[in-house]
Amino acid sequence: MKTALYQCKSMNDDIVTVKTGAEENNACLVLCFAGHRRLDEEDWYTRLKDKFPIADIVICSTAGEICNTIVTEEGVSFISIEMKKTRIATGKVNISNYKGSYEAGKALIESLDKKDLRYVLVISDGELVNGSKLVQGMNDGAGSILITGGLAGDGNQFQSTLVGINGKPEKGVIACIGFYGDHLLVGHGSQGGWETFGLEKKVTKSSVNVLYEINDKNALDIYKHYLGPDATALPWAALLYPLSVKLPGTGEVVVRTILSIDEKAGSMRFAGDIPEGALVRFMHANFDRLTNAAAGAAVQSVVKNGIPPDFALLISCVGRKLILQSRVEDEIEVVDEVFNHQTPIVGFYSYGELSPLFPGGACQLQNQTMTITTFYEME
Repeated sequence: MKTALYQCKSMNDDIVTVKTGAEENNACLVLCFAGHRRLDEEDWYTRLKDKFPIADIVICSTAGEICNTIVTEEGVSFISIEMKKTRIATGKVNISNYKGSYEAGKALIESLDKKDLRYVLVISDGELVNGSKLVQGMNDGAGSILITGGLAGDGNQFQSTLVGINGKPEKGVIACIGFYGDHLLVGHGSQGGWETFGLEKKVTKSSVNVLYEINDKNALDIYKHYLGPDATALPWAALLYPLSVKLPGTGEVVVRTILSIDEKAGSMRFAGDIPEGALVRFMHANFDRLTNAAAGAAVQSVVKNGIPPDFALLISCVGRKLILQSRVEDEIEVVDEVFNHQTPIVGFYSYGELSPLFPGGACQLQNQTMTITTFYEME
């Protein structure tokens, strides 16, 4: 596998080559991550197709772009990938054509040929799609096939996101790339670094991803009480205080990010489902815990000890970026250190991360994590 990294920091700037490797005419896949405004005002699909004529091209809007160890806002970062022994195939659905996210996710995975399918990368709309239902549908369609990926972003606006595959990015699109053959190894790791505080409480009223009551009391009132002075900065301040959710039945613990609040209904809408009967605790974090978790995710993702991955895809949550602020590149730099500064790194800040909780597990919607997928192509 050969790769090349590129960046275009400002509107109408020239493309800068950050790392060379893959030949433009031989690249089979391009992953492009860009600010929403850049995708609205510039035709990046045509620009990339002209540069990489035979490549499948995936583009999504972000809450921040990662290229090597640099994080930008409203920039454009992309990687071109050349593979000799691994075949890829693409799929695409739009949520508007399906009853719900479960049906869209299942249809997306079932559009791929399963013979010799080893791994699926999914990039999804981050506003119109319910990430929990999407993952359920994909898992039912994929069986034991590894799936990772993320939900597109829109800065801290949470208004609309854009995804495109072999075409101009649009709202509602869910794209996938299937990787085939025995020569590809894919690793994954995902950690948060958030710390719970306060007593465990029970969800007593919810509907899909909307939370109404905790311990039979208004959920938003309880949440504001825990936030204290930060409650005046809602809804964006909710990104700093996610919810730890222990799922009923399985006991699995996931982190959920609040997307919006409804003052009139006293409710909160999350990036994933909040089932009734779940046990919840509030969370917060500091710089050191977040960066240490990023390093831990990188260690988890290493498949071949002592051999750096051919490239690493980093998808981190917008909430982490808001906490780290000017130190946001710290969590990228510690990942680079784990890979001994030898692995091309690209990715974005997202509205949700898709990855198994542990090796061999089914894909789950994650929030507030650093999720890393590593790629190795064997001779």
